Amino acid sequence: MIIDQAEQLRSDARQVSMQGNLTRSKNPSGCRVIAVSSGKGGVGKTSLVLNLGLALEKKGYRVILIDADLGLANLDVMLNVTPKYNLNDVINGSKSIGEIIINGPLDLKIVPGGSGLFELANLDRMKRQHLIDQLSLLEREGDFIIIDTAAGLSRNVISFIAAADDFVLVTTPEPTALTDAYGMLKVLVEQGLKEKSNVIVNSTKNIEQGHKTFERLSRVVGTYLPAMKLHYLGDVRYDPAVSNAVHNFYPFVISRPHSAASLAVKRIAWRIATNGNDRFAEKSGVASYFNRLKNMFVIKGEEGCYGDDGAAAR
Repeated sequence: MIIDQAEQLRSDARQVSMQGNLTRSKNPSGCRVIAVSSGKGGVGKTSLVLNLGLALEKKGYRVILIDADLGLANLDVMLNVTPKYNLNDVINGSKSIGEIIINGPLDLKIVPGGSGLFELANLDRMKRQHLIDQLSLLEREGDFIIIDTAAGLSRNVISFIAAADDFVLVTTPEPTALTDAYGMLKVLVEQGLKEKSNVIVNSTKNIEQGHKTFERLSRVVGTYLPAMKLHYLGDVRYDPAVSNAVHNFYPFVISRPHSAASLAVKRIAWRIATNGNDRFAEKSGVASYFNRLKNMFVIKGEEGCYGDDGAAAR
């Protein structure tokens, strides 16, 4: 059935308007930690992370983004800011976690990753615990912590995903993106690290293409990876507002709040915030996340689940 795009956009606008007055989360148990990744680069993941964080901020939630795309970190680039400090400064004790945070639009908080997370497995016990203690302080400052991981299947990426409360996989309709997305899900299942993934299809031509792309991925996963359950968060249509925002260093949910891309991201943010259809896990807290992350870096490395080059075994 062909879905009328104009009607869907009108529905999106009504839904976003109705949910605009959601109150800030009051759950005392801590933040929900969400890892966002993609099987390959170039699918618009980081732009989605930034705008999703801002959409949640607009709903009254406090959001902290951790830039864990350590090889090509660019959350700061998208905001045209240069971090003076990063997690390395926290590890060596020269700065606290609060002193390295960058303040973005709408009071969005960004933690520059540096190489600190890459080196987590190699830190001595005292430095590792110091870093975890500092990162745990973020729990007081946010309702959501979103980890923007690198693309691909490195040990670090898989560990960030496995330790998080929830995982969001970003893909596009391109066959190569879908193939790599499946490869990532396969590793997570084979290593017993994740049983649920939420999917966003980016840069679609229309709503129907988003649904068909998800259904294609879902059929393959259902056949070959039955232990993995996929949930569709929605699509984000190709929109000139997105590329214009990147070139102007200004997020599109602010510069073009009524564009197709903005409405789609706001709809996804609403689904995350309201935990639609039980897609998401209960909040377990930041300390739990980073302790799980620490254990995965060390234990998985010892078990030999990953090659010497750091890439996960396919």
